[in-house]
Amino acid sequence: MTDRPGIIAIDGPSGAGKGTIARTIAAELGYRHVDSGAMYRAVAWKARAASVPFDDEAALVELARTASIELNGARVVIDGEDISQQIRTPEIDRAAATVARVPGVRAVLVARQRALGANGGVVMEGRDIGTVVFPNADVKVYLDASADERAARRAQERHHATATSMADVASELQARDASDRTRQISPLYPAPGAHVIDTTGMPIADVVAHVLHLVRTTLAPHSPER
Repeated sequence: MTDRPGIIAIDGPSGAGKGTIARTIAAELGYRHVDSGAMYRAVAWKARAASVPFDDEAALVELARTASIELNGARVVIDGEDISQQIRTPEIDRAAATVARVPGVRAVLVARQRALGANGGVVMEGRDIGTVVFPNADVKVYLDASADERAARRAQERHHATATSMADVASELQARDASDRTRQISPLYPAPGAHVIDTTGMPIADVVAHVLHLVRTTLAPHSPER
């Protein structure tokens, strides 16, 4: 354990390993794990369920503002309904990317994310944690991997391993990358001072060990002067 609860920001594109690494790091440190993307997915799911048009910014912002969103590990609940499985689909992937481009929605959810991590002891993953949500995070990590490897990883996930072809998964990833990197509000890029880790071909255990070393080195108590 470290000597004080810190804020660990883990960003990167889809398929780079953010979720697996963030969950593992949080468990190792005894920290809370927060998947910020689940909030955008939850709002997108709720908008679809309530037939709120994705081009109605005011309605989307009001939905995000009034909805009760609970994150507990892999469990995601919005307004009392457990949608943990429903939000992990290609359709919600696309809907969440659309919702994430709405400035008002981002403002609401960023405020909630900051509240969740205000007291430290959190590993938060997303696409703008180190750049926008917590630019002064104790440790900022940006995970990446080759496009082919990210597509292969995504295709192996249960909700993508249906009739979806590798080409379809790769196409969806390319579209999401383009959306994330070109949006005007909080585009995806490595935060200043972030440790960029290319996870292509890297075992999960090696990535975890690398990140844990960064965290423990940064948050460890300073040695007394002699």
